[in-house]
Amino acid sequence: MNTIHVDVVSAEESIFSGEARFVSLPGEAGELGIFPRHTPLITRIKAGSVRIELADGTEEFIFVAGGILEVQPNCVTVLSDTAIRGKDLDDEKANAAKAAAEEAMKNAKSDLDLAVATSELAVMAAQLAALRKFRLHK
Repeated sequence: MNTIHVDVVSAEESIFSGEARFVSLPGEAGELGIFPRHTPLITRIKAGSVRIELADGTEEFIFVAGGILEVQPNCVTVLSDTAIRGKDLDDEKANAAKAAAEEAMKNAKSDLDLAVATSELAVMAAQLAALRKFRLHK
């Protein structure tokens, strides 16, 4: 079987390492699909879900809050400050963080405060979307 090695790493730990048939993730310019023997590339990725189709046909979902993607013909590496396995996503916690970010946007006293709150809100919205995707594929 034709597979590619995939590593997803957060600042704290290795989230996933294994063989896959296909990887899909949110690039800055749109959704990226990676098959074995893909052309090498390095690019930034947006917050969203990484879908990994494993060699046995099952799927693994991982939320990333943005980061860097490196693709080599036989290896995909996703580096993100924050990466959470789909099964570990917490709906209540994500909704509370989204509400806190919305409140911070309302109370922003400077352009910097507004930019930070807007970024946080975008990440939480992407996390909630990833959670919905994960639940659909369970």
